[in-house]
Amino acid sequence: MNQPALTPLMRQYQSIKKQYPHALLFFRLGDFYELFYDDAVTAARELQITLTARHRERGTPVPMCGVPYHAAESYIARLIRKGYKVAICDQVEDPKLAKKLVRREVVRVITPGTAIDAAAVEARENNYLAACLASPRQDAVGLAYADLSTGEFRATEIAAPNALERLAEELQTLAPREVLRPQAADFTTRCRQNGWQLSFVETPVDDWVFSLDYGTRLLCEQFGVVALDGLGLADKQLATAAAGAILHYLRDTQRSSLAHLDRIAFYQRQDTLVLDTVSVYNLELVEPLFGNDRSGTLLATLDETRTALGARLLKNWLLRPAVEHAEIEARLDAVEELLRETVAREELRQALTHIYDLERLLSKCTLETATPRDLLAFRTGLRPLPTLRHWLGQLYGPRSRHLHEQLDELADLRDLIDQAVSENAPASAGEPGIIKPGYHAELDSLRTAQSEGRHYIASLEARERTRTEIASLKVRFNNIFGYYIEVSKPNLSRVPPDYERKQTLVNAERFTTPELKGYERKVLEAEEKISSLERQLFVELRRSVAAQATRIRKTAAAVAQVDVLANFAHLAAHRHYVRPRFSDASEVVVAAGRHPVVEKLEAERGERFVPNDLYLNDSTNLILIITGPNMGGKSTYLRQAALIVLMGQMGCFVPAERAQLPIFDRIYTRIGASDNLARGRSTFLVEMTEVATILNTATPRSLILLDEVGRGTATFDGLAIAWAVVEYLHTHTRARTLFATHYHELTELGESLPAVKNLHVSVKESGTEIIFLRRVEPGSADKSYGIDVARLAGLPPSVIHRAREILVRHERTEHAVSEQLTPVEVTAEQLPMFTPLDQKIIRALREADLNKLTPLEALNLLAELKKKLE
Repeated sequence: MNQPALTPLMRQYQSIKKQYPHALLFFRLGDFYELFYDDAVTAARELQITLTARHRERGTPVPMCGVPYHAAESYIARLIRKGYKVAICDQVEDPKLAKKLVRREVVRVITPGTAIDAAAVEARENNYLAACLASPRQDAVGLAYADLSTGEFRATEIAAPNALERLAEELQTLAPREVLRPQAADFTTRCRQNGWQLSFVETPVDDWVFSLDYGTRLLCEQFGVVALDGLGLADKQLATAAAGAILHYLRDTQRSSLAHLDRIAFYQRQDTLVLDTVSVYNLELVEPLFGNDRSGTLLATLDETRTALGARLLKNWLLRPAVEHAEIEARLDAVEELLRETVAREELRQALTHIYDLERLLSKCTLETATPRDLLAFRTGLRPLPTLRHWLGQLYGPRSRHLHEQLDELADLRDLIDQAVSENAPASAGEPGIIKPGYHAELDSLRTAQSEGRHYIASLEARERTRTEIASLKVRFNNIFGYYIEVSKPNLSRVPPDYERKQTLVNAERFTTPELKGYERKVLEAEEKISSLERQLFVELRRSVAAQATRIRKTAAAVAQVDVLANFAHLAAHRHYVRPRFSDASEVVVAAGRHPVVEKLEAERGERFVPNDLYLNDSTNLILIITGPNMGGKSTYLRQAALIVLMGQMGCFVPAERAQLPIFDRIYTRIGASDNLARGRSTFLVEMTEVATILNTATPRSLILLDEVGRGTATFDGLAIAWAVVEYLHTHTRARTLFATHYHELTELGESLPAVKNLHVSVKESGTEIIFLRRVEPGSADKSYGIDVARLAGLPPSVIHRAREILVRHERTEHAVSEQLTPVEVTAEQLPMFTPLDQKIIRALREADLNKLTPLEALNLLAELKKKLE
């Protein structure tokens, strides 16, 4: 049986859908966006809306669902958050002027990496689109990323044998929503196979999009230059190609100006303090180790910014602390000045409260999606700028003066929107009432004509009632018949001869008159002209804002920095943070340091955090071995050291009474471990991989935190590895290191290695109870208190009792207990560092031929070996 022919509408739909096979096509039909076929099935499932069908009567129903045009933004946002792409197909022709089928085109494709609407992106976080390209040998990678909603655009190149691994680290730090790659590339797949958790939508694009020549041309066009040297991309072929792919994709999906992408910045990883993914995770900078409560992260602890602009910059500084001494000191100087000038600080923070997200409102203007209410919000966000600039002018520090100069009040744009846009502007640009009276003479004239016509038509009802003596006569309007006179059936006999019938209803008839027709034509023509002119004026207004993109972005950047610096000063004032002093010396001196997150959480519970000192240098205190019980505070002490360094290099004051710091190039952490069994990587393998990365890449300018290295394997193996790691760090790496351990044997290194010092977390015993004092003091711990911690955790009393018995036997016979309980065969290769037997004695015994030794020779050999032992 032949399939019935498609209707013209469905043929139009299918021809457009073929161009966007990987997107859900929102097809505009009247007041709805409709989806058909598989798109409808997917959308109905994900949005939990009704799935119906079209053309059931033909025996071949077409699955269909739809959402109201005026509410489509929220539905689209839900799909984008789930990782889908949406193509918006609008009517691009006035239905009244269409001869047959209304012409429709895709006006925009929204993807996870190109979303800009508030419902689809987090206000205080960036929404990155990234593109990456690997060299043929995969020993170099180009990476570019952009936030379409803010205009940020950056690129870098990574050249190293482990380029893919470093790319994966960078992507995990960036957390882009979408990543572009060449069609034939598989390096992101390889990164995932190697155990990297990459969570983004991956979009393959044609390989030619990543060509160097094409990328160079696009970048030169976008930034109005003839060469890329001034952009920092000279000889950066992979970065250029990746950045070109970003521009191609944005142009292809947005179909509008990208004026707010007015510059690109090339960066290198070492331009800031390097924090790999493991360290970001272990230090709980932006995500908690457990659960979804972000209140326990450093970002949440430090974020009391007043604007979305400031919140995004704060996160950027947090993940990329500065390494340039001058930049760090400039930030700290500004914070110190704001801390001192209390009135100015509070006035600035008050003004910042009323500044909206200028970057994202600008992006809507340049992409031509801004509504009249968006322009009003933009105007409102500009109003506090004069106040902000005034109070910045009361400050005299170099950074404050610079920000004062950078901050443009944008008074011309504020006044323009004030004069043009009605305070009660509609939500959509297609609705009337956008433009204020008095802004445009022709528009005012048309409105007057429209108003007079309506008044005349309204008075017509009273006159016709008098003339016809029909008290129930009504003059009404609808979109189909226009203006009409409605007369009920009982009064039809009184209808005058000049009434012309328009429509017959069950209980009434509708008429018109030559006079009504004339005024109707005047009113409707005026309405059409008003609608067209208002739309034109609004588009011009929106483009006027977009044309000032560079000025607006410059001001937005200044506002963001003022917000972050004022936030740092506010934290210092209310939490008693102090200014860290940076120098070229190797010493780390922290007096009464505190963990910023734990301190804040304990303060909310009415508890007091116990501060601790820290001292490191490159001669006597290079490596600190920290022992003590679980729950004693070792891990908190380690993290606290890293967070104080990180906060200082952000330009923030730190939780301590005094802090003197060098500038570190990288922070490494090895705290805890987790299995990655799905990829065949056990806890111990993950741990050793992380340690290997540290030993192979750390420099004397790095800070290393190691917690319980070696605990994922047999005791003696783990101890051997931990011992060797400390020796290697002491002899080769020379990085300042905090090493927390339960291997008390490691404390012997404090006596044999000159730059190793022992610390312990103190505990107070009271009968059978223990009290964790949380104090870090010199020397090693005399006990681990593991059984006491187990008792606190609720292990059965019989288990605790038996554990104490075994512990007594273990302490009495040292390591003999392990042989009695779980005898194992130990090879000589595992013993050299910790057995009392000398390796020379073992070698002598191995070389002796017992079958040929005489009794006298055997006695002499034993005597010689015994002498060596003594």
